[in-house]
Amino acid sequence: MKKNNIIYLVLSLMVFSACEDNILETVPYGQSTSSQFWRNGEDAVAAANAMYEPLVVEDFYGHAEHTFDIPSDDQFRAGDHGEDQAIESFTFDPGNPQLFYSWRHKYEVISRANAVLINVPDINMDQNLKNRTLGEAHFLRGFMYWRFLVIYGGVPLILEEDVLNNEYNKPRASIEQVSAQIASDLIAAADLLPVSHGADDLGRPHKGSANGLLAKLYLYQEDFAKTIEFGQKVLDGNYPLADNFADNFRVETQNNPEMLFAIQSLQGWQENTHVIYTTPRPWGGWDFHEPVQDLIDEFEAGDPRLDYTVYQPGDMVDLGGDRGLTPYTEDLSSTGYHFRKYSSWRPQGGLNMSHNNPILRTADVYLMVAEAKIRSGQNGDADLNVVRERSGRSPVSNATMEEIIHERRVELAGENQRHQDLIRWDKADIVDIVALYQKDLGPLKPPRTFQRPKHYLFAIPQREIDLSNGVLTQNPDY
Repeated sequence: MKKNNIIYLVLSLMVFSACEDNILETVPYGQSTSSQFWRNGEDAVAAANAMYEPLVVEDFYGHAEHTFDIPSDDQFRAGDHGEDQAIESFTFDPGNPQLFYSWRHKYEVISRANAVLINVPDINMDQNLKNRTLGEAHFLRGFMYWRFLVIYGGVPLILEEDVLNNEYNKPRASIEQVSAQIASDLIAAADLLPVSHGADDLGRPHKGSANGLLAKLYLYQEDFAKTIEFGQKVLDGNYPLADNFADNFRVETQNNPEMLFAIQSLQGWQENTHVIYTTPRPWGGWDFHEPVQDLIDEFEAGDPRLDYTVYQPGDMVDLGGDRGLTPYTEDLSSTGYHFRKYSSWRPQGGLNMSHNNPILRTADVYLMVAEAKIRSGQNGDADLNVVRERSGRSPVSNATMEEIIHERRVELAGENQRHQDLIRWDKADIVDIVALYQKDLGPLKPPRTFQRPKHYLFAIPQREIDLSNGVLTQNPDY
């Protein structure tokens, strides 16, 4: 795999100050138009690369962002973080530190994207490169506000005009306003970005990334016509499924066309600590995010996705170096399983830290389009069966939401989707999330109380409310 510019130009971050703790302390990068930066295309690319750097850190996609899926029925939090236990059991309060760890990093990415959108239009540079750079900024800003939306609902919208006016302490925008901004950014990104990238730029978003995330935004809004419209742009594009499901999670093949967007990682340069968090402790990991039996039981007999989604007792795993092939045993995990999607070992031994963190895949888009068709009275079999047949599953006929729910769970297990899927299906009276989370999944995952509508959203971090002097307001019932 070629080393791409996103990772190797992160040294350009020296242009910027260190990440800030909250939006009120963010440096107005957009006002920094010195003669020593924002001069040419190289500066524009360096600034674009800087947008990606916060994504991989431990307090963002290195771990913290994944804690918003631990309430799901797919996994046990494991590990030794008390704050994670409170999130899993719905006993957290606005002071829980996990609520603000990734909050600040989302706004850091937004701040860097705003700087690009303010300064790059005035640079005299190759137009195609300028378009790509601006498209990346729109995509990443839209992606950050998307994550804000599904976790907290409405949040302050900090855009170019706010930077130029030095206005950061803003009240929350409504859910509708944030959704509109996400759509605006992603539509702009889809217009500006190329269809695909060459080997040196793998990992950057492209048209498929933007259209796929637009399809997801519209599915959450239950705008099924637009879900199908933008999803079909991906399915008709240059983004076919990988021949093998496992290719999406092998370092050698992980940047294949199916991977519409992933957090990039590279050993020794920009490492994704989620690899460590999900790996057995005796094998160099920290034992978090362990799959539970209920997830294992969801897989159909003989489904090869199970083998590459989790480590199971009896699996032989090559740990490299002197350890070589080593059996996975039940006592390595408190649940008896670990997620396999994020780990492998170097030939000389030691975890391979070049595993990416998948965000959006074409398989997800197929399932979104199938769901949109079914929920709008159409037949979704063709799209659903593309995903099933890739893994050797028999096709289904006249599929219902029951088949969609099953397929999303097994195809996307461990990819930070399940809890939000259950929330949106509960809102639509398709599932009963209260009953699901009251199910006793064993001593590690006892019944939990999900309160509607309180737990549809997480609490706004109290720290941010305090820093805003009350300009920020809390979600209901917290």
